Amino acid sequence: MKKLCFIAAVAALSVAQADVMDRPTGFKVGQRMTVRPYVSLYYTFDSNVDSAHHSSSRSGSSWSIHPGFTADYKGENWNLAAGAYYRHHDYSRNSSSMDQNSYGQNLALTWATSRDGGKGWSLNIRESFQFISQDDDMSNHEGRGIGRDRQQFQIGATLQRRFNERWHASADATYYYLDYENDSKKYAPLYGWTRWTVGGQAGYVASRWTDLLIAANYQGYTQDNDRDRLGEAGEKRGRRIASDSKGWTVHVGVGTHATERISYRVMAGWSRFEYGDGAHDADGFTYSITGNWKMSDTWHMMLLASSYYQPSEREYGSETRTDLVSWGLAHTMIRGKLNATFDLNYRHEQHEYTEYRSSDYDCDILTGRIGLNYTLNRFLTAFTTAEYQTYMSHDRSNYDYDRWRLSLGLRLTY
Repeated sequence: MKKLCFIAAVAALSVAQADVMDRPTGFKVGQRMTVRPYVSLYYTFDSNVDSAHHSSSRSGSSWSIHPGFTADYKGENWNLAAGAYYRHHDYSRNSSSMDQNSYGQNLALTWATSRDGGKGWSLNIRESFQFISQDDDMSNHEGRGIGRDRQQFQIGATLQRRFNERWHASADATYYYLDYENDSKKYAPLYGWTRWTVGGQAGYVASRWTDLLIAANYQGYTQDNDRDRLGEAGEKRGRRIASDSKGWTVHVGVGTHATERISYRVMAGWSRFEYGDGAHDADGFTYSITGNWKMSDTWHMMLLASSYYQPSEREYGSETRTDLVSWGLAHTMIRGKLNATFDLNYRHEQHEYTEYRSSDYDCDILTGRIGLNYTLNRFLTAFTTAEYQTYMSHDRSNYDYDRWRLSLGLRLTY
């Protein structure tokens, strides 16, 4: 269910939106395959490059080049999509220690024997890998990495069966890996993990507008903080705790089209998280909400919200509960040539258990973005994005910071 808040709306309302925006370009390879290469060049001014506390913030600027491609192969009842990219940041100062590279790839295979909600099967298999430099994302969505050099890998599959026009069910499984580079000469360590999830969903279409749903999943975590690499609160570095955790979630709800232009899905229920081989448990009410409103041919609004439990990425021997809400608005102007976006993202992290009292704090992260993309011609797009973020912690004020960035660039797509 957490993956619902990793989907397009928020990602599509950032600098990356200009890097992946799809237009009817590309060239054909045979009758079924289309390849769309692109390259972006943009300048960014950053008021707080290191996301440092107010008193020690440092501004800087960088040039970035971002080549990549997307490709689609369409079969009779299946489709294969792929993409890859490389991004290099060239800083105006401290380039020897701050220049960064990012790269990644993704694959997605979809297959279906059912059409228009009729009886049949459908399958989705997806995979992605990314090496992300510390400054590539200010949003910290869905727990997928605090701003630090890191590797992320994910693979998953969903199989769905529509028994008739009313009843349907699906099963899914995912594997996720997060690993921080943790250069001890630059900064204190962060803690990644591996996670596997298995689950399923069943639904009954009560009417044209209403789909009654029940969903459940079971998760297992192995975290890389079984050994304390920092030595907090006077404890000797190298102290161990159990690294394996598990949890489950059961949600019920409704997915519906309120009108032809408004759709939403609301799921809520209970989650339990057994941290450190069950030594420290947390449970509570959790939810997952998505909403889309196509207000007109030129206005579009989306809302995403979710809550979940996970190991802490920052603190040794800690588990957290995360609640997040994202709201976005998009407007198309000048006969589709100018696209404006605005979004707000709020994230609250609460420590449910900490090995050390000094780690027991909560925090709030608020991020806002405004973006403009102008299509100059079939091949060239100009874009600009302004974003602001503030981090507010409770009882750990030395973590607090403010940060804003302004980017200007061009994107060439064949």
